[in-house]
Amino acid sequence: MRKVILGKTGLTVTRTSFGALPIQRLSVDEAVALVRKAYESGICYFDTARAYTDSEMKLGDAFEGMRDKVVISSKSGAKTADGFNRDLDTSLSMLKTDYIDVLQFHNPSFVPRPGGDDGLYDAALKAKAEGKIRHIGITQHSIERAEEAVESGLYETLQYPFNHLATEREIALVRRCAELNVGFICMKAMSGGMFADATVPFTFISQFENAVPIWGMQRTSELEQLVALDANPPFMDDNMRAAIEKDRRELSISFCRSCGYCMPCPVGIPIYNANRMTQLITRSPWQQWVTPEWQAAMERIEDCIHCGACAKKCPYGLKPYETMPAHLAFYREFVKTHV
Repeated sequence: MRKVILGKTGLTVTRTSFGALPIQRLSVDEAVALVRKAYESGICYFDTARAYTDSEMKLGDAFEGMRDKVVISSKSGAKTADGFNRDLDTSLSMLKTDYIDVLQFHNPSFVPRPGGDDGLYDAALKAKAEGKIRHIGITQHSIERAEEAVESGLYETLQYPFNHLATEREIALVRRCAELNVGFICMKAMSGGMFADATVPFTFISQFENAVPIWGMQRTSELEQLVALDANPPFMDDNMRAAIEKDRRELSISFCRSCGYCMPCPVGIPIYNANRMTQLITRSPWQQWVTPEWQAAMERIEDCIHCGACAKKCPYGLKPYETMPAHLAFYREFVKTHV
């Protein structure tokens, strides 16, 4: 499979890599079988997170006894050094390993730095010195914080949403990572599950040689398509350009990156999740999104006063008050058949 060096980490990874968020929806046996099939197909880089319920455990089971054959990244959403250390110890245990290749701060509301009151970066440095982690990265949904992290020189990798609906500013971010040798890991390569066919997203991302998409997989058919695309990458011809432009024209206004800048909502709608609920309940464990509390929260969409405050604050030009009703309609039908 095509490979690339992941920025200043020096790690060689497959450009077609495995995002392990969706395997939360699979049984242990199903997940282990899919992950091993991915490895046997040539994929060597697997990304997970402490927040992904049992995803780390499933990867640990899949790679027990062959840890040195794969590159694994995980994430901690801790807000303190003590929390970070607890997360790291748990991740190591779940993954059945004594080190993690890339440990990423999971979408923090600031960019951790050495000497900060939070202690996060210093805790990561200590863990790196002890050999528990090999490289320090960060994930972000905020373009401003992503840019700050890259320019800081503190991070060896950045993970950020990137797909064929990307803005020019996001494309510039990917190119800046290449200039500074920061490994760029693409989350939401399929726009958070908006697309079922990977051909167009795959072709677009392939233009950026430093970009490593972690394709979220939960079906053998998804894996097989991506392996086939890697073996025979499609050409960026006029037809492909037209398909990309069509999707950008019709769907860019629908792709929510969950940066949270739209909040707070004056009527209490949890916009940053409500505006991507269709993807959340079809790509991650749905049970957590259909509790009585979440059902009540989604119904608040009906209370929207169309003040436009969310649209004014969205850095991506989205109008959540226009798109959330469709998510609510899908959500109601899903609840009827699953709860």
